[in-house]
Amino acid sequence: MVIKQAKFVTSAATAAQFILPEKPMIAVCGKSNSGKSTLINALAGQKKLAKTSASPGRTRLVNYFDFGAFLLADLPGYGFAAVSKEEKAKWAKTLDAFFEQKEHIAHTFVLSDIRRNPSEDDLQMLSFLNYHIIPFTVIATKSDKLSRMKIKERVREIARSLSLGEGNVIPVSGETGAGKDELLSKITQIVAQAT
Repeated sequence: MVIKQAKFVTSAATAAQFILPEKPMIAVCGKSNSGKSTLINALAGQKKLAKTSASPGRTRLVNYFDFGAFLLADLPGYGFAAVSKEEKAKWAKTLDAFFEQKEHIAHTFVLSDIRRNPSEDDLQMLSFLNYHIIPFTVIATKSDKLSRMKIKERVREIARSLSLGEGNVIPVSGETGAGKDELLSKITQIVAQAT
């Protein structure tokens, strides 16, 4: 798959504002600061399509991006963002409402920093996706921080800790573009299955 153009569509704060997609939709979720915006920008081949921030918890809405053959929904980060309990509860509600419309979700990418073991929040997210039978792939971000050999080792460890096949964990770097081809071929497969 070649992504010729990607553009921001809209942001949604409530279920009433969610897009009912006419093309396959891939959700992107992960802990705050797991590299969601960086990954979206790398996929789009643009620097500023999704706003990146050094401080976690920037994405507070569901942001939709049109990638031509598919839509991408960037979900609020979960976990350790320094926000109030009320704000966290609001995000959780948004996530729940989003996944309630699972018939509109072709696939979910769960982002996790390759250098760290999946957190409690990640495990909760994955068990939620498993329970609701929503297909997902773990995207191990920030792979540029490790050597090639260490990447292979970490992919094996992450897959084992989550009881997944190694093919269900894709190491990527939004900075260097490493792993982008593998990710694009996964997306091609998702879009083909959904259409």
